[in-house]
Amino acid sequence: MSDLKIVRTIPELRAVVAEWRRNGQSIALVPTMGALHEAHMTLMREARNRADRVVVTIFVNPTQFAAHEDLSTYPRREAQDIASLRADGIDLLFAPDESEVYPEGFATTVTVAGVSEGLCGDHRPGHFAGVATVVTKLLLQTLPDLALFGEKDYQQLQVIRTLTRDLDIPVDILGIPTVREPDGLAMSSRNVHLDPDQRALAPRLHQTMTDAAAQISAGAEIGPVCAAATEQLLAAGFGPVEYFEVRDAETLQPALDPKRPRRLLSAAWLGATRLIDNIAIQ
Repeated sequence: MSDLKIVRTIPELRAVVAEWRRNGQSIALVPTMGALHEAHMTLMREARNRADRVVVTIFVNPTQFAAHEDLSTYPRREAQDIASLRADGIDLLFAPDESEVYPEGFATTVTVAGVSEGLCGDHRPGHFAGVATVVTKLLLQTLPDLALFGEKDYQQLQVIRTLTRDLDIPVDILGIPTVREPDGLAMSSRNVHLDPDQRALAPRLHQTMTDAAAQISAGAEIGPVCAAATEQLLAAGFGPVEYFEVRDAETLQPALDPKRPRRLLSAAWLGATRLIDNIAIQ
């Protein structure tokens, strides 16, 4: 059990961080929206291995949800999350309310061109502007040495890497491989919304992606493989399948050069739950 300190205002956060800095300590940041699970804890354990102090943030960011999305039903369980943070030896929780992050008169939005376009960018208009804005604020509020994000949200990770580079924010962005359930399903806070039948079917997304990636690695043409995989998912009970595509792993542009690293990315609905996943193509 750690002596977890909980702060809810930016001045409190900065005061604690400043004291650590005076003591010559390094700082890692793990931003989250709460409803913590093993994938979040993996990020935090890696953070503890790389820095003297770990700051975790919990903030369900309203600006990254469209009007028709699940902001009101997004799982919130702060008391349970705090117990997990204490058990895992986290130093500081920053858990602001909405007015602290977006005070009256707030008028600035951070947008990132290129990597935010296509894929989830097409299906969640405004989402990445909301992500980029809140992450920029959290980085500037904390000024950590490094910040850790999961590769499950791969497009988000590339957006964050781009904004920190373009805005000269002095932080290392570390992507951590997707943490999966034993059956291959990528861990997500939204998985709690799957009913038993949907939960049993959900790993089919990763299985289908793995098969498609193997075919592409062996030289099969990308278009037909992705089209066939999409039909397989629809036939299995997923739908709609928003995308099933191969992109350049860095730029997220169409993967035209097989000598460059490539990523297979997909988003598909299962009932009322939107699942996303991605894997590297070897």
